[in-house]
Amino acid sequence: MASQKIGQLIDNLGVEADLEDGDMVTDALVLTKVIKADGTVTLASARSEALDWITRLGMLTAAQAIENSGYTDSPTDDD
Repeated sequence: MASQKIGQLIDNLGVEADLEDGDMVTDALVLTKVIKADGTVTLASARSEALDWITRLGMLTAAQAIENSGYTDSPTDDD
């Protein structure tokens, strides 16, 4: 299996992030669902080159918590 850049693949899926002017993205961890030519469904992951294992684990753990609870660090209008 050959490695390939996935930026355009992610763009074609319509993935967007809510970023403010001046925000700087420093690392990325991408999980993808892949359907193989034979119909097998797998998960694949990719990461930015400088992402170390401990930050990767922290990002994955935080993502799971966010997905499970709807966590947000942005204040709401009710605050």
